[in-house]
Amino acid sequence: MRPAIIAFTALAACGATTTAPTGSISYDGIETRLLDGDLVNFQVKLTNAAVAQDVTDYAECAAAQYALIRGYGFARKVRTLVDEEGGIWTGDAVYTVSSALPRGLKTIDAEVTVAECARRSIPTV
Repeated sequence: MRPAIIAFTALAACGATTTAPTGSISYDGIETRLLDGDLVNFQVKLTNAAVAQDVTDYAECAAAQYALIRGYGFARKVRTLVDEEGGIWTGDAVYTVSSALPRGLKTIDAEVTVAECARRSIPTV
């Protein structure tokens, strides 16, 4: 089956940059693609990130919000690839989304995660 690549229409933040004070992280966009069924790809971009975990956190926030928008309560991280070049950090993350708590160690409760992202000022989709 050929994977469907569908751009999520509620991506108002996709082309936008979240302005941040000099020296702090700038969240430069999220691109979301439905790969197949409950499998979703998130491409994120940041500048001024301190460590790779900043990229991972941004992708997780995007996945949690996406799950809620789609009517699901949970997500499970499949993988996240992080790269940095010239101060620009990118992440390529894949998550599954589901209505029930999925099996595995890297599961997230979407509501709890979105609230934590808001507390930490990490934008979501």
